[in-house]
Amino acid sequence: MQLGYGFRLYPNGPQRSALARAFGCARVVFNDALCVREDARAAGLPFVTSGELSKRLTASKKTPERAWLAEVSSVILQQSLRDLDTAYRNFFDGLKGKRPKMGPPRFKSRKDTRQAIRFTANAGWEITPGGKLRLPKVGDVTVKWSRMLPSVPTTVTVIKDSAERYFASFVVETGPEDVLAPVTPEVGIDLGLGHFAVLSDGRKIDSPRFLRRAEKRLKKAQRNLSRKARGSNNRNKARLTVARAHARVADARREFHHQLSTQLIRENQAIAVEDLAVKGLARTHLAKSVHDAGWSQFVTMLEYKATRYGRTFVRIGRFEPTSQVCSACGTKDGPKPLHVRQWTCAECGAVLDRDINAAVNVAKAAGLAVTACRARVRPGLLPAPREETGTHPEPHTTTARQRGIAPL
Repeated sequence: MQLGYGFRLYPNGPQRSALARAFGCARVVFNDALCVREDARAAGLPFVTSGELSKRLTASKKTPERAWLAEVSSVILQQSLRDLDTAYRNFFDGLKGKRPKMGPPRFKSRKDTRQAIRFTANAGWEITPGGKLRLPKVGDVTVKWSRMLPSVPTTVTVIKDSAERYFASFVVETGPEDVLAPVTPEVGIDLGLGHFAVLSDGRKIDSPRFLRRAEKRLKKAQRNLSRKARGSNNRNKARLTVARAHARVADARREFHHQLSTQLIRENQAIAVEDLAVKGLARTHLAKSVHDAGWSQFVTMLEYKATRYGRTFVRIGRFEPTSQVCSACGTKDGPKPLHVRQWTCAECGAVLDRDINAAVNVAKAAGLAVTACRARVRPGLLPAPREETGTHPEPHTTTARQRGIAPL
């Protein structure tokens, strides 16, 4: 499988100017090609092929209006045309039902805060013996290497984000040598807001709530931005402050997801999660908390890491009644309000923790070997037989472990 490895870049002044020129040229080529196809569609002409667009790009470099396109590597211009083809392909596949629907390709703006260009192997880029990234017509850019690449990369994408940070994303091929040794445990995961994840073995992982913790700093930076005049240098500085504050939150959330997903993949042979309707939940009053949790990013990490390390990943349907079924006897007890965190099964009398019970049901729905005893349920209070009735001088107290609460 193909994986992307990202590293921070630190270009100097001339290299920043060269990258800005490359970003602009790639954007212009994308917009020109999109304009050609849209004009052909409006005129009722056949769809303009990629080969025809490539020929027009080569011819446009010889004109005075587009002669400056020759100042950058021709590979990134061709890759810009391929990005347009990918956008059209995704749009048409959405119309055919092969993937979720998405809008048609749109023109790119020079005011977009995120820019990217891609170099393939035939572009002549390389990693120098000194550890720098040599890009054609840009120079040797300093890279902050945090780890070694597992294999020789095929492409590199240079990205400039909203906080004006530069990154290099290397695409590498990974083989079966990354498969981990088999283990026995299998786990179901119930994602939530009170706890980020509740596992079928009874563990509860608290939600870090990075956005909530940074709200005060973000509010101050956003208020400062609103007071600056539009188009001024001070407004651009304030915008960068806001963007960097949001970038710190996103980086912390991504690091938390990586650490937790890697831990779960290493500890369990099979993992099951529920397919949550994140877009629907993001339209409710819980929108900020839903976005702060980042469930989609976490599940995506679990899925690709399971494929990479030879684990089993199962995603069950979102309409499974995981919170309505008793994990001990399988009785469906109907929906319950959100404030009900513990309930007693009317059939078998088991006292169930709502989240742990849902995690066990997620694992069962996925066909994993998880028994109800792993939910740490206990029998409920039943009427005592006549011969056992009476008072007890020393009533039996239930410990925290017997109640199904993990010890602190």
